[in-house]
Amino acid sequence: MLDQLGGIALQPDSIRWLLTPSALKAELLTQISQAKIAITIAALYLEDDEAGREILTALMDAKANNPQLDVTVLVDFHRARRGLIGHKGDSGNYLMYRKVMEQAQHPITILGVPVKSREFMGVLHLKGFIIDDTVIYSGASLNNIYLHQGDKYRFDRYHVIDSPELARSMRQMVQDYIVSDKAVTSLTQPQESEQLPDKADVRTLKSRLSAAKYEFAATKRGNRVTPLVGLGRKRNKLNRLIIDLVAESKRSLFICTPYFNPPYILSRALSKHLKQGKRIDIVVGDKTANDFFIPPEEQFSTIGALPYLYEQALRKFAKRQQWAIDSGQLNIHLWKHGRNSYHLKGISSDEQYHLITGSNLNPRAWALDLENGLLIHDKEGCWQSHFAEEQAHILEHTQRLYHYSQIETLKDYPAPVRKIMNRIRRIKADFLLRRIL
Repeated sequence: MLDQLGGIALQPDSIRWLLTPSALKAELLTQISQAKIAITIAALYLEDDEAGREILTALMDAKANNPQLDVTVLVDFHRARRGLIGHKGDSGNYLMYRKVMEQAQHPITILGVPVKSREFMGVLHLKGFIIDDTVIYSGASLNNIYLHQGDKYRFDRYHVIDSPELARSMRQMVQDYIVSDKAVTSLTQPQESEQLPDKADVRTLKSRLSAAKYEFAATKRGNRVTPLVGLGRKRNKLNRLIIDLVAESKRSLFICTPYFNPPYILSRALSKHLKQGKRIDIVVGDKTANDFFIPPEEQFSTIGALPYLYEQALRKFAKRQQWAIDSGQLNIHLWKHGRNSYHLKGISSDEQYHLITGSNLNPRAWALDLENGLLIHDKEGCWQSHFAEEQAHILEHTQRLYHYSQIETLKDYPAPVRKIMNRIRRIKADFLLRRIL
């Protein structure tokens, strides 16, 4: 099926790899300053912090220097209108957008996309920084930690693809299915005249977004890239592609995920892959590298139990597949680098197919969030060494798991964590939580 999947033809020099968040920030600022026609940015959020304001200022400067430049930023509506989890007094990023636009001679468009009526039911997880004929693709959002503004960073993947057809296709999908939709609203409206989206329009947005697709001049020959978008369980081409990558792999898989919580259909496909004698390398974040990890010396809150829930899911999988770990077929690599966090996603199959995506391999991403990804077909092997270099870089701060018992159990956790996890188990809520968080 993968061989029959059409894509956009790419030349060997069309892709560049950025290996660090600092390199992503530098590339973004350079590309924005040089933009001549259009900038379209899709991210979960553009934060009101030093790095977020620097990106927003660069966008405003680009618009001021070239008023004809089309600048559109898409972020999740609900995420933009609330403060950070666990932080009081933060009223939401939209206040920054509004303030900046009130003072701007040449305002830009910043839109909030309410994928569902509530944030926990689904968010805009679409990724891509499309600047003229270039697509910078990363799972990163725009704030201090993703762009390594201070002493901590959140590790992700970063690829630059020069392709007029890919940029046109991705920008056109955003315009046709998101920007023009009646449920999508400006986040820069003056307070006195602000109009929020109609609740009925928001409730029906899911059905309209689930029909979204990228249209492009396709080829089934040679090196190419296939953009895919998906929302919901039914007819989700991105989810189907991931299953096909696993099912059709002949030798090996290299998988990156921040935490291990695969949907049942994917877990079953991975088990089948191992039983057929093939290899899997999984690079997963240590619980301390999770976005929501709270060090024991800091005040604990309920959301801090999430990394421990994911760790127990990984332990359960490793215990079930210990035979494959012993044989060397299954290699689980735990990523940990100081107080930094891990946010990588993607799958490589047989060193030939490479999915770069912001989609988590979990039930929430597969059922609730609007996700996208780019499948790179390296039919001629011209990018094999580059992906190998990227994988070596990813593995630099990892330790291989040799036995499931290396993963802590409930009795090893801090008392507040044990208390809440026992409560979750008692009411059997862990299954539900892993589907929505």
